[in-house]
Parts: sequence; C-alpha cells; structure tokens
Amino acid sequence: IHANLLKEGFIQKSSVIVEALVALYAKCGFLSKAAALLDGFFVLNTFSWNAVITGYSQRGHGQYAFECFERMQHVGLTPDAVTLISLLKACGSIGASENGKRIHDEIIRRGLLENNTILGTALVDMYGKCGMLTQAHIVFWELPARNTVSWNALISGYVLHGQGNEALHCFEEMQHKGFTPNAVTYACVLKACGMMQALSDGELIHEEIHRQGLLRGDIVLGTALLDMYTKCGALVKAHLTIEELPARNVITWSVLIEGYAEQGQGEEALSCYQHMKSEGLSPNSVTFMSVLKACANIRALEKGEDIHYEINARGLLPEDTSLGNALIDMYAKCGALTKAHQVLEHLSHRNVVSWTALIEGYIQQNQSEKALEVYEKLQSEELSPSHVTYGCVLKACGQCGSIQRGRQVHHEIVRWQLLERDTTLGVALVEMYAKCGAFTEARETVNRLPAQDITCWNTLLEGYAQQERSQDVFRCFRELQAEGLSPNAFTYSCILHMCSHAGLVEEGQLYFAIMLLSDVERPDLGHYVCMVDCYGRAGDLNKAVAVIQSMPWYDYPVVWHALLAACSKSGDSVIGTWAFHCALQINNSDDVAYILMANIYAAAAVENGDR
Repeated sequence: IHANLLKEGFIQKSSVIVEALVALYAKCGFLSKAAALLDGFFVLNTFSWNAVITGYSQRGHGQYAFECFERMQHVGLTPDAVTLISLLKACGSIGASENGKRIHDEIIRRGLLENNTILGTALVDMYGKCGMLTQAHIVFWELPARNTVSWNALISGYVLHGQGNEALHCFEEMQHKGFTPNAVTYACVLKACGMMQALSDGELIHEEIHRQGLLRGDIVLGTALLDMYTKCGALVKAHLTIEELPARNVITWSVLIEGYAEQGQGEEALSCYQHMKSEGLSPNSVTFMSVLKACANIRALEKGEDIHYEINARGLLPEDTSLGNALIDMYAKCGALTKAHQVLEHLSHRNVVSWTALIEGYIQQNQSEKALEVYEKLQSEELSPSHVTYGCVLKACGQCGSIQRGRQVHHEIVRWQLLERDTTLGVALVEMYAKCGAFTEARETVNRLPAQDITCWNTLLEGYAQQERSQDVFRCFRELQAEGLSPNAFTYSCILHMCSHAGLVEEGQLYFAIMLLSDVERPDLGHYVCMVDCYGRAGDLNKAVAVIQSMPWYDYPVVWHALLAACSKSGDSVIGTWAFHCALQINNSDDVAYILMANIYAAAAVENGDR
C-alpha cells in the first residue's frame, strides 16, 4: 500500500494519508518505519506522534519513546493527555522516575488531573513501577475519582516490590470502599498471597473467583491461582486446580512442574511433564529448567539426559545460558561431572552461575581440589564471584583443609564488604576455619561479624564439639548466652552428641536437664536419642531405659535402635529383648532391629563362653 501511495504521489499531497500510514505501521509494530515517516514529513497534529510514542511504550522501549517525544516538541507540538499517559508508561518500563516526576509537574501545571482518572492511574502505575510506593500512595489518594483500574495500579506496585502485606491491606480497603475487584485485581492479590504464603487468604480469593465464574476462559487468572498454591506448598490443591481449568497451556503446566520441583517432589514433576506433553503442548525453556531441577532433586540422570536430547533437538543451546546452567546443575547433582563440564564448555555465554553450579557439584562429590581449580578458571574469565560462589569455595577449603586459600577468599569477601549484606557468608567462614582446625581465627571471625546470630555461634560450637574440645564447647555455650542469644535445638544436639561420644555423662545430664526446665527449647526426639546413647555408651542401661520411659512418645524406631545398640555392646539380652519387642510393635519388619538383636545374642554368647 505504501509503495502504491508513493508511486501515485498521494503521500506528498495529503498529510491525512501520512498520518494513517504512521498509525498502521505503529499498530503493526513497525515503529522504525513509522518514526521515519514522522521525520520525513511535517505532521501538524499529535495523533501520529502519539501512535509512535504509544507503540514504543507498549513494547517496553521507553528510551525510544522519549526520543520521539523530544522530536515532537522540536516541531512545536504540545503533548496531550494521551502523550503523557504513554510517556508515564515509558517511565515505568525503564524506571525513569526523574522523567516521571517532570511529567507529573507538567500535568499539575496544566490541571489535567481534575477530570482524567486514566491519567491519574497512569501516574500511580508509574510511581509503583519505579518503586516510589509512598508517592504512588499519595497520588492515589489525591485523585478526584478512583476506579478498579486505579486500585489495581496501586496493588500491583506493592506486589512488584515484594510488599505483599501492603497489597493485601489495599485489597481489603478497596472492597471496603465498595469497589468490585476484577480478574486483574485477583491475579495481583494471588501473587501477594503466594509471596506471603497466605494460604487461607488465597483460598478465600479462590472461592470468590469460582463464585463469579471468572476462571472460564481466563488462563492468566488460572495460572495465578496455580502459582499461589505452589508458592504456599499446597501442591495437592494446585493439582486439583489445574485439572479444573477449562484450558491449559505450557505456562500453567510449567508453574505446577516448578512447584513440585521446588518442593523436592521430582517424580510428581516428571509425571506432570509427561501429562503436559500428552496434551500436545510443547515445553519451553522455563519448562525444561523446572524438569531439569526435578531430575537433579531425585538424581534421575537417565531422564535428565533425555531432556538434554530434547533441548538439543530444539536447538535451544548453546545460546540460552539459563537453560545451560540448569543442565550443568542437573549433571553436577547427579554426579556426572564430566558431562556438566562439557555443557559448560559448549555454552556461548558462561556466567558466574554456570561456574558456581559446577563448583558445587565437585564439592558434593567430595572433590574439593577440583572445585578450587574450577574457581580459578572462573576468576581467569574475569567474572565476579557471587555470595553463593564464595560460600561454595569456603566449603571446599574446609573439606580439603586448605586454610591458605580460605584466608585469600576471606580477604576478598572483606574487600568487597560482603559480610555486611550476607550473614551466611560469615557462617561459612567460621565453618571453614573450624574444619581446618584454626579455632582462634574461627573465634575471631565470630567476634568481627557485623551481625552475630545463633547460627554463627552454633557453627563455632559444632566445630569444637567435632574435635571433642569439651571445655571450649561449654565456654562457647556460656558466651553465646552472654551475648543475649538463646540456645536452640541444634545447640543442644551438638553438646549432647559430644557428651555421648566423649563419655561426659554428668555434663550430658546437666544440659539435658537445662532443656527439660526450659520454657523456650524443649527436648525433641533427637535429644532423647542422644541421652539414650550417652547412657548406653557408659553402660548404664537402666538410666537409658528411664530416659525412654520419660518420653512423651515411644513410637519412633530410632529410640529403640539406640537402646538395642547399647545392649549389643554390653551383651544385655534381657533389656535387649524387651527393646526388640517394642521396636517390632512399631514395625514388624524392622530389619535394623533384627540385626541389632542378632548382635546382642552374639555378644551374650561370647560373654557366656558359648561359641
């Protein structure tokens, strides 16, 4: 059409035709051609300029929208409300809050907000997308008139920036003011529920959606429901929801597969993947990444290799770095480190996540020296290690006792001031020094941490306990209390386990008694088992039995296994037989109990000289 118009000379004769062509190109997404027409002809009204500016804004090209706006002003045109709405959208898409403020000032100067709710809503949306939530809130309440779309803009801003509580509060207020939520509102609020793991709120919203019949034909809302349930860990409800949806697509299935993979239910994730393919749906990169995570969780190497074959058949590698990283992680977790290395080598673009996944794989296979070699290669590519990378490398240093390299990493962490932002790195440093036997440095690291919590103290205490440095353990316990911290279940587990192995029965009794008297941390199953083991190792089986009889529950085989193990050392067949029968009442096919009972009879036979 354009060519014919040029041939016939109509374009030179009629600005109306030029405007129509500009609008056509803009709506079809050919924005460069539309912009070229604007530059080539003197168009006197804003309609054509708005078409191009709006086109750029809708496609997320905010910078181009502003460049076009500047040219529009250069030819002497004044922006109208449509122009300003598009520019506000552009500001939101690229986070240009300063430009947004200037447009806001222009709107106020010209008094355009008085009768234009759409323009006011665009302002709220812009501030929300730019993270200026207080300003979004102020503008919202200053609007002369509000509607459901206005409320949605405010709610989505809170959700976008992780303020789920504020979003839910806003949703409640919206209803209280008499506004009716629509599908967009519900989708936003469901995301907030997932973020806050507010399952009960999500279920109430689901009921309302069902009552209004909004799920019919709205696959986006259905996907939001699925996402909420998976984020809340309610996978059964998520599965029921997807079965009830009138239509499903690859996105809905991918959300469910990801939910199962995140919860460690790899078999269910793979089952959903097969179900999705049976419906004739083709997996995308997101689906593949979730399925690979599922394979990694259950160490399903063969299935992971099949997925790799599918990915290659679709030609998705080597350009998709995120997908490549998921493959590396799957192979690494399945112990196929050679294949993980091959995938990494063939990626067009390797990032720090790629290398970290491989480092983590070597650590899981106790190949710490290899992990450190990979770390050196990462550095040779001039990539900056992440918090996760440093944590993995410190673990590798602890595994192989490489304190010098550990100190170098510590220096890097301090140089980049990472300890102020990530307390887990402090814990990793303490653990590394403790594993290397450098307890002075471990203790100094705890002292220098910007924020000391029970986890870093537990890590130090555990290091002492593993070396059976009992006096250091007890001193560490007192010091953490002096810092105002309360010992937790793990603290007591470390102490009781050490007391058991070091034969410190009286000390074990003391700390167990402290737990029994505590209003904060009561003994759990593991602590009782530690005490049974402690008395059993000391040969005091009657006290071990007394501990079991004082328990609020007996129906855990591990307790009886601990007592049977103690009886097998002493050859006490009387208590052993009683413990054996108690174990069988829980599980008649308890193989461990049968083996331990056989050991008791063997020990008793040796004791009696009956060979």
